[in-house]
Amino acid sequence: MPELPEIEVVVAHLRARLHGARIQSLWIGRQDIVRHGLSTSHWYCGARIDHVFRWGKSLVIQCQRQANLRYLVVELGMTGLLLCDRSLLPDEKHLHMAVGMRDAWISELLYWNARRFGRIWLLDHEELQNYGQRRFGADPREIQESEFVRLVKTYRGRVKSLLLRQQRLAGIGNIYANEILYRAGIHPHTCARRLSNPAIQRLYLAMHHVLEEAIRAGGSSIRDFRAPDGMPGRYQHYHQVYQKSGHPCPRGCPTPIRSLMAERRSFYCPTCQRRW
Repeated sequence: MPELPEIEVVVAHLRARLHGARIQSLWIGRQDIVRHGLSTSHWYCGARIDHVFRWGKSLVIQCQRQANLRYLVVELGMTGLLLCDRSLLPDEKHLHMAVGMRDAWISELLYWNARRFGRIWLLDHEELQNYGQRRFGADPREIQESEFVRLVKTYRGRVKSLLLRQQRLAGIGNIYANEILYRAGIHPHTCARRLSNPAIQRLYLAMHHVLEEAIRAGGSSIRDFRAPDGMPGRYQHYHQVYQKSGHPCPRGCPTPIRSLMAERRSFYCPTCQRRW
C-alpha cells in the first residue's frame, strides 16, 4: 500500500502540474468508490485548483469556486494509481475517475484501482477537518522530538504497533516501519513505553532519515505504485530488511534477517534489534 513517501511523490508531481488549473469535467465510473459527497460532484466543474497536499496517506486537492472551497480527497488503497495520461493506464476496466482539465500541464487526471480498496471523498472545509482529525494523528515529518517522546512514552503497546497506528502517527505503513526500526536498532515487539530516551531519539532520527530518503528516491514500487508520470519508485532497491528473510544482515553481523508475524509481518535482525 502506498505510504507517506509515495503520497508525497504524487503530491509533488500534481502540485507542479495542476496549480491554477480549472476542472472542466468530473467523471465518476463507479459510484461506490465515492464514500461521501457524490451529490456535490457537479460543483467541481469550473472550480480552480489552488493547492495539492497530503494528509496521512490521503491526497487532497483543494478547489475554489468564487469564495467557496471544497476538497477532492483520494485514498489510493492497496493498488490505486493517479495518472496523468491514458496511455499509462494498465487497463480501462479499472478506471474509476477522470478529471478533465484546462489551463494545466495535463488534460486529465485519472484514478485507476484494480482492487477498489481506495476511496474518493468530496468534502467541504468542515467535513475535511472532521475527516482528518478522526483518522489521522501527528505527521511524522512535522512532529517535534519532545512530542514524539511523549507519544512513545504514553503508548502501552509494541513500538511497531505505534508506528502503524494512523490515529497516533499518520502516514507510516509496514514497509517503512520495518526499515525505521532496523535503522534505529529496536526490536519491533519492544514495548514502546519501556524505551529509553536515547532509544527514542534514535527512533525519531531514523524515522526522518528513512522517510526523506524514500521521498528522494521516488518511493517504493513493490507491486503497483507509479508516480503520475508512470515512473516507478527506486527505494525498494535500498530496503535493508523489508522482505529480506534469510538475507545477511546489512550491518555485517553473522545473523540473517528473520521475519515474524503479529499485526503485520515484521522483518528484523535478532542480533542488531534485541528485544527489550
